Amino acid sequence: MAGNFNILMHISGSNLHLRLTGDFDGSSAYELINLLKTKRTRFSKVFIHTNGLKKVLPFGKEVFRSQSGFKQNDSAAIIFTGECAPDLALGGSAVTEGFK
Repeated sequence: MAGNFNILMHISGSNLHLRLTGDFDGSSAYELINLLKTKRTRFSKVFIHTNGLKKVLPFGKEVFRSQSGFKQNDSAAIIFTGECAPDLALGGSAVTEGFK
């Protein structure tokens, strides 16, 4: 995992907010996938805020998209925000680039 990667969690009602910081590589992708698989079903929506990412490495992006295993119905409850949102968004997920 990139030494500077971190996931900060915040719960707001029935929503989970995950703020990603640092560099997103393959190990970071697996960390995010595992967190989503254990937490996602407890919340109506999961917001993944990407403005704290310094860079999204191509391998991290590929691992996240190919290994997440989320179906379209699962992805509908995952909302990506920030500049790097389009890099990580899954099929069926919402993307809001301007939200911080």
